[in-house]
Amino acid sequence: MWKAVAASLVTAIGLAGTVFAQEATKDECVAKCKEAAQLITDEGLSAAITKINMAHGPFVWKDSYVFLMDLDGTMLAHPVMPDLIGKNLLELPDKGPDKKLFIKDFIKVAKSPSAGWVDYVWPRPSHKAPAKKRSYIYRVPGKDVFVAAGVYE
Repeated sequence: MWKAVAASLVTAIGLAGTVFAQEATKDECVAKCKEAAQLITDEGLSAAITKINMAHGPFVWKDSYVFLMDLDGTMLAHPVMPDLIGKNLLELPDKGPDKKLFIKDFIKVAKSPSAGWVDYVWPRPSHKAPAKKRSYIYRVPGKDVFVAAGVYE
């Protein structure tokens, strides 16, 4: 399964390369995550999934994007790598030398009393080479899902 995920990742990176030119900021990631969470609260999970999955929608900007997961580690929405949707990613390692199981860290932060940041290694949408990434994890209030968006270092 991970080979298929890796293949889809390489394809998505190649296709997304022309879309992402500028670097997102941490403040933008926080704002977009809160906007996505509010969408879930206001319009429901199904409507939010549709909007978050839009490759050219409101949750894709500069070199970043919002994705949505549940607290079990299943990807619910991803505008850049749709092949990940519906998959449980708890055992997915990052692309760093330590092969960090970063999804477990996402869930730990989402289950904590507040939101937070997680560091890991992941390819930029516009490059194939892995880079250090820091994602903001924000649990949707009252729900068993979280949204996330990140910046590359």
